[in-house]
Amino acid sequence: MSDRLSVLKTYKLYVGGTFPRSESGRVYEVTDSKGNWLANAPLSSRKDARDAVVAARKAFGGWSGATAYNRGQILYRVAEMLEGRREQFAAEVADAEGLSKAKAAAQVDAAIDRWVWYAGWSDKVAQIAGAANPVAGPYFNLSSPEPTGVVAVLAPQESSFLGLVSVIAPAIVTGNTVVVVTSEKSPLPALSLGEVLATSDLPGGVVNILSGRVNELGGPLAAHQDVNAIDLAGAAADAELVKALETAAADNLKRVLRPRATDWAADPGTERMLTFLETKTVWHPMGV
Repeated sequence: MSDRLSVLKTYKLYVGGTFPRSESGRVYEVTDSKGNWLANAPLSSRKDARDAVVAARKAFGGWSGATAYNRGQILYRVAEMLEGRREQFAAEVADAEGLSKAKAAAQVDAAIDRWVWYAGWSDKVAQIAGAANPVAGPYFNLSSPEPTGVVAVLAPQESSFLGLVSVIAPAIVTGNTVVVVTSEKSPLPALSLGEVLATSDLPGGVVNILSGRVNELGGPLAAHQDVNAIDLAGAAADAELVKALETAAADNLKRVLRPRATDWAADPGTERMLTFLETKTVWHPMGV
C-alpha cells in the first residue's frame, strides 16, 4: 500500500485569464457515468457571469483588432498544448461520458483536429463571407465580415470535450470573445481547457469558462445588455428554457443560434463561424 496522501485537484473557474473560485463560494459534486465521485466543481453565480462578461468585453478590442493570421497562430498554439495533455483529457472524457479509453482518446483526437481546422479558417473566412459587389456607377462597393462582439455559449451537455471545442473555436477564430457555461454534469474537461488556454498565447478574457447550472446562468447572460449573441446548444433538452432565453435575448437584439440535434463528430461546416459575424459594406469612389 502507498504511504502517500492523495492530492485531490481543486477545479476553479477561468475568467479574465485568472482562476477565481465562485464568488458565492459554492461547489457541487461531479460524478462519473456510474455515479462515483470525481471532484467538486465551482457552482457559478450571476455575479460570476457578470464578471465574465466584463472580462470578455475588455478583451474584445485587442482580440478583434489582431490580424487574422495572428489569431490563427494563437489557436494553433492552443492545439499544440492540447496535444501535450492528450492523456489527461482522454481520462476526463472517459469518466465524464462512460467511454472506453480508446473511444475517449478518439474523441480527444477529433477535438484537437477540429481546433486546428478552425485555426486554419482565421485568414480565409473573409474570402467566403466578404465580396466585391457590382454597382451601377463609378464606385467600389466592398463587403467584409466583422466579429459580432461578446458571445455567450451554453456548451453541449452530452459531448463534454468535442462538443465544447465545436462551439468555442468557431466563435473566437473570427475575433469574438466568449463566456462559456460548461456541461452541467460533465464540466471537468472544460475547466481543464481553461488551464491550457492560460498557458497558451491566448489573451486573458478571450475565453471565460463558468461551471454550474445552465438554468441559473443562462438567463443573466441572455438578458445581459453587453452580450451581443448567444449559442443555446447546451439548453437543447429544455424547450421552455430555450423559449425563455430567446425572449430575454430579444431585448437588445442579440443574435441567437438555436439548439438542434447535432452529431458533434460530423463535419461542422462553416455555419457557426458565419452566425457570429456582421457584414460591413463600404462605398468608395473610383478614380478616373
